[in-house]
Amino acid sequence: MSVVWVLVLCLFCNGCHSLGADVRKRPETVNIGSIFTFNSIIGKVAKVAVQAAIEDVNSSPNILRGTKLKLTMHDSNSSGFLGITDALQFMEGDTVAIIGPQSSVLAHVISHVANEFKIPLLSFSATDPTLSSLQYPFFIRTTQSDLYQMAAISDVINSYDWRKVIAIYIDDDHGRNGIAALGDELATRRCEISYRVALETGSTRADIKEVLVKVALMEARIYVVHTYTGQGLDVFAVAQSLGMTGSGSVWFATNWLSTILDTSGPLSQEASSSVQGVITMRMYTPNSEHKRNFVSEWSNLTKKENKSAVGLSTYGLYAYDTVWLLAHGLDEFFNQGGKISFSNDSRLNELGGGSLRLDAMTIFNEGDSLLESILQVNMTGITGPIKFTQDKDIINPAYEVINVIGTGIRRIGYWTNYSGLSVERPEALYTKPPNRSSSSQQLYSVVWPGQTTRKPRGWVFPQNGKQLRIAVTNRASFHEFVAEERGTNMFKGYCIDVFNAAMNLLPYAVPHQLIAFGDGHKNPNGTELVSLITSNVYDAAVGDIAITTTRTRMVDFTQPYIESGLVVVAPVKKSNTSAWAFLRPFTRQMWFVTGVSFLVVGAVVWILEHRINDDFRGPPRQQCVTILWFSFSTMFFSHRENTVSTLGRLILVIWLFVVLIINSSYTASLTSILTVEKLSSPIKGIQTLVMNDDPIGFQQGSFSRNYLINQLGINESRLKPLTTPDQYVEALKRGPENGGVAAIVDERAYVELFLASHCEFSIVGQEFTRTGWGFAFPRDSPVAVDLSTAILKLSESGDLQRIHDKWLMSSACTSQTTKFEVDKLELKSFSGLFAICGLACVLALIIYFAIIMHKFTRHLPEEPGSAGGSSRSARLQTFLSFVDEKEVDLKSKSKRRHMEVASNVGVDEDTSVNGSNRSRKFMSTNNSMNTQGASETT
Repeated sequence: MSVVWVLVLCLFCNGCHSLGADVRKRPETVNIGSIFTFNSIIGKVAKVAVQAAIEDVNSSPNILRGTKLKLTMHDSNSSGFLGITDALQFMEGDTVAIIGPQSSVLAHVISHVANEFKIPLLSFSATDPTLSSLQYPFFIRTTQSDLYQMAAISDVINSYDWRKVIAIYIDDDHGRNGIAALGDELATRRCEISYRVALETGSTRADIKEVLVKVALMEARIYVVHTYTGQGLDVFAVAQSLGMTGSGSVWFATNWLSTILDTSGPLSQEASSSVQGVITMRMYTPNSEHKRNFVSEWSNLTKKENKSAVGLSTYGLYAYDTVWLLAHGLDEFFNQGGKISFSNDSRLNELGGGSLRLDAMTIFNEGDSLLESILQVNMTGITGPIKFTQDKDIINPAYEVINVIGTGIRRIGYWTNYSGLSVERPEALYTKPPNRSSSSQQLYSVVWPGQTTRKPRGWVFPQNGKQLRIAVTNRASFHEFVAEERGTNMFKGYCIDVFNAAMNLLPYAVPHQLIAFGDGHKNPNGTELVSLITSNVYDAAVGDIAITTTRTRMVDFTQPYIESGLVVVAPVKKSNTSAWAFLRPFTRQMWFVTGVSFLVVGAVVWILEHRINDDFRGPPRQQCVTILWFSFSTMFFSHRENTVSTLGRLILVIWLFVVLIINSSYTASLTSILTVEKLSSPIKGIQTLVMNDDPIGFQQGSFSRNYLINQLGINESRLKPLTTPDQYVEALKRGPENGGVAAIVDERAYVELFLASHCEFSIVGQEFTRTGWGFAFPRDSPVAVDLSTAILKLSESGDLQRIHDKWLMSSACTSQTTKFEVDKLELKSFSGLFAICGLACVLALIIYFAIIMHKFTRHLPEEPGSAGGSSRSARLQTFLSFVDEKEVDLKSKSKRRHMEVASNVGVDEDTSVNGSNRSRKFMSTNNSMNTQGASETT
């Protein structure tokens, strides 16, 4: 036992010796620097947090093990130049890392210095997404990137189905790159930034007002403000003075607003009233014991540094964790045997120091190793887990979505890069599979600007007095749909009444002007009209405009207010009944095959039953009559002959099933022919027109022409344009032989109106396209969406049907329940049944003749010496006689033959004469038996 204690003591001493050696290898102090603006909102918090973290690290025995962090803080005073000079000063003091800078603009510049001298740059507030690029390898962002903040804002915008956004931002690296990220995120959600408002860094309220006056005249009412804390409140104050923060508007502020609310306490009355209903973002940090302890000590920490208390923002939390992140990186760096050494930059020495003392700046030789150690840190701080992705971003980015209400704020949900928007905390979401479905994207209700909980529309009509120029199709025919009242700028018709009724349901006024498109002598081309909307000649189009694939690629259509696919119109005549009407249900081919099938089945059953069933025996003439009677009596299931064979019964069951189907089909078709009024036409539908070469009429200006040519491949020379219903009638009556057309292809809406007064024509075949009419607007027009909702309301209330009945009420002619001639039943409809029956007959005959051949060879074996044609002829006659012989007689003869053979057993088998006599006797007996059987059959 004592030996064990000696070994333990030796190991302990050895460990202490190694630990002491390791401690002695580490430097007593490590110089680090920090750059931020002390008097800024972020700087005040960051200064206290960084100093507190330095004290905690230096007093902790679990980190660095004897090495102390020596912090030097420089105040950039919001000056880029001072920030650069501060960074250069650090290069003279053997600094291994810099915490900061505070702004993204300064980070872009100082990152070049860090790259040159290999000094890691750890920033807790530079959120520009482009700083993560490969251009700045020594820049480490220890907070969340604006890339994720813009994704969160885009998800909120998309969840409310808004599409256009106005971005207001500071025109520097921070503002431009943040808004560029917002534009990219919106684009992935089919949204866009419709206008960008750039502000100078030092913009006054007068400057801000100058640019916002233009914004107030635009239609979009979704604003995203991405500025700094100092100018953000000025933007809202100016917007309120211009009436832009009232009901109907939506304002988003990036996390600069939440930072002000967290650190500055209650806002002034002016500032508070201007941000009512605003949605802002706050970087999410999970609750923990460590965080609660730090928050409780915050007031004591701020009192040491500031006379007045400063609230704790998330930037302060990230600043505190940044120091600990650096400490962990240094600890791992030393554990791997890293040493701190510096060397002069040869390129600076060549320039000469001069008064700038460039030669005093040194390169951190082990900067790459320290950078790698920092990026490999995996720790948990007061902001939660800290670990870097391959893109050098903090893992699990998340934001709180906050609604400003009264003098406080209200959290309405969370956003995570894991599952998007949710009312659950991110920690709970991480325990579940990611879910980005639209149903899971939820937020609590929002109090919007104007103290309303109703979702704002997000846009208004531009307040510049401009009216929408709406083109109306000025038709030459079918004026019931749309027509211009002569001598006025007024229009009437079904389409106009639907448009006016839908516009009256909108919750806002739409100033517009109706402009005739077309001269009234020719029907205007709908595709040409739609193309003029894309070129901004018109702002919208109203009328009988069919929604086609080509047109939807150019503009947006409202909900269809009437269905109207392409149909074929042709002359029709009534089919009169005749004395031979009972033959019309079947085609000639069907009648022929059915009759032959009756005879074939009767013959097959006769063959299968002839040898064993007395009902199928008798003289030849009687047998023929039996076959015919049995065959056709099965049509009425009245056959008197019984079937006794298994094969015969099988064939009869199958055949009776076929007869049942044929009878039922015939009865149904004949009933329809004799009881329903029918219309007949040589044109059966669009397929008939495609297959023949007859001329086809179409309405001039309709999309049917392009459809017939491009989709169906019909030669353009066959198409004849028609304009008025009178031309329709004349062309159809003349027919293709006299210079007319065989049929007309047009939209159902026109055709139904045409047929209301022309009963000699009708629609033939099926509707071969499915489309409708809608009102056309430019791409992403919000009016189109609201009009679609209004049209649905008209349909649900019945007003749309009443407008239809007012203009398009059908006459008695079209209300008749007429039908086209019933198609005759063709052979192909029953080919399967006939095939099954025929196959059963063939198999039954094969089985039957196989059985007969077996019996024949057993009862009447072939003579060994027989040969030649005469013998084969005799053998065939014998086989036919055997087949015709009754089965009972065959059995009796076979029995007698066996008895005779048994009586001759005692005869000397060695005598050839006797053998010959037996052979002749057998043949003589056989012949006599055949003769007797034939006489009995006769």
